[in-house]
Amino acid sequence: MFRLVSRCSRLLRSPKYTRGHSRHVARRSVASNAVIAGLGAATLAGLAWNGYKSTANCAAAEESLSAGAARPGLPEYRLEEVATHKTEDTGIWVTYKDGVYDISEFIATHPGGSEKIILAAGASIEPYWEVFAAHNTAEVQDMLEELRIGNVHPSDRSQSKGVMVDGPYANDPTRSPVLKVNTQTPFNAETPTVLLSEAYITPNNLFFVRNHLPVPDVDPQNYVLEVKGEGSKPVRLTLEDLRSKFKQYSITAAVQCAGNRRSELAEVKKVKGLNWTGGAIGNAAWSGVRLRDVLLYAGLEDCESCTLKHIHLEGLDNNPVTGECYGASIPIEKAMDPRGDCLLALEMNGEPLPRDHGYPLRALVPGTVGARNVKWLTRIEASTKEYPGHWQQNDYKGFSPGVDWDTVDFSTAPAIQELPVTSLITSPQGGVTLVRSDEAVSVRGVAWSGGGREVVRVDVSSDGGHTWTTAELSNTKDQPLGRAWAWKLWEATVPLPKEGNAELCCKAVDMSYNVQPDTTAPIWNLRGCLSNAWHRVNCTIK
Repeated sequence: MFRLVSRCSRLLRSPKYTRGHSRHVARRSVASNAVIAGLGAATLAGLAWNGYKSTANCAAAEESLSAGAARPGLPEYRLEEVATHKTEDTGIWVTYKDGVYDISEFIATHPGGSEKIILAAGASIEPYWEVFAAHNTAEVQDMLEELRIGNVHPSDRSQSKGVMVDGPYANDPTRSPVLKVNTQTPFNAETPTVLLSEAYITPNNLFFVRNHLPVPDVDPQNYVLEVKGEGSKPVRLTLEDLRSKFKQYSITAAVQCAGNRRSELAEVKKVKGLNWTGGAIGNAAWSGVRLRDVLLYAGLEDCESCTLKHIHLEGLDNNPVTGECYGASIPIEKAMDPRGDCLLALEMNGEPLPRDHGYPLRALVPGTVGARNVKWLTRIEASTKEYPGHWQQNDYKGFSPGVDWDTVDFSTAPAIQELPVTSLITSPQGGVTLVRSDEAVSVRGVAWSGGGREVVRVDVSSDGGHTWTTAELSNTKDQPLGRAWAWKLWEATVPLPKEGNAELCCKAVDMSYNVQPDTTAPIWNLRGCLSNAWHRVNCTIK
């Protein structure tokens, strides 16, 4: 009740808070939060509501000073100044609507842990509250108001939440501000790794985006898929044809960019490509028709003696200067295998494909590198040769660490198809301080292997790999042998080292007993692809 009474008294006082007063309130809030946390969200919300109902003046004050509204008499801050406050040394500030808040002392007691709330440091907390909907309550907003230090400067209040771009990218879709952006044009962004293991299925708006060209804006009424090639008859299919003429299937599958975790290879030696950390992977439920069924419908023979070797997949996205469109190819064996589960996907997580993920139709080639999962699919062709385009012939290939840009010959290496086994620690994040008296730390993450090879074990260490703990694999679904397309979530309670700091690391093992290499140097390559060494996270222990 102390907190309810103190909140009412603050609301009845003049709203001209000083920064020092806000810091005092924040300190008091930390202490009271620790007590109230044990009440439970429902009890706490009921207690707060009853307290407000019994105090009419307090309710009136609350109504007049809604959360996030500009408050007269408070300091005003430009967004560029807020953006400089994102560490312990500078203090950690966030904005909510027109309010500015110092959450530095609250972070340690945040019920969801410090790793998630720190994502908003120096920026708006609103996108994260959209992801974690439990925050959208009056009680939580009131707690935030206790940390108020000022208002967003009037000049910044009308600023767009997004980034405005011109030219061929001007019609790109709106994206979630939660995504960690690598490039704006073309747009490429990854999921913050701490969010990857929050759910078995990655929400559409948090799924990583890998675009090579501007996003096409496709009219579904005029859309046509062309199917042709040697050994088949030319076929043109509308979206209605795909829905009405073919059986619909659904699978759960992870998609990962070939360059995921490229940043770790870049620490060994400079590489060429986007600086992905670990969030260029996601797991989704995909629905559509089988690629095999469409190829059979077009007359392609299902026989082992067939001379055709490749299935070309071409998208509607194209280079506005050269006209070159994005395309790739996959082996015909994968496309025609009834157990290969290749889809022409119409839906992602029960909804029409988002534009960034290929609306209205994309190829979903499970167990295969993201580069072959062609989006905005417009043409399929059976051929004796690989797709001739740049991204099939001169990119997405792996080379020896001894090959550099002066000696590389892309024709000597096969195009990446199936990806190797990998795993990633999502929590704790690097730089987090652990408490030695806790004696152990809970470590969470994701694991996946290409080619449908199920991950059967994840090993976790807190001392750089000297001792190991076997993780518990959770949130998994039964998947047929050789068709484990989805990732696995894992968690382990790992003893902390008796001395020194913690070097957390993990390694996954798949059903073929493929295991991740221990270091990055031996797998370094000039394009930074296939980075799957033990994932390492360094944490201080106090």
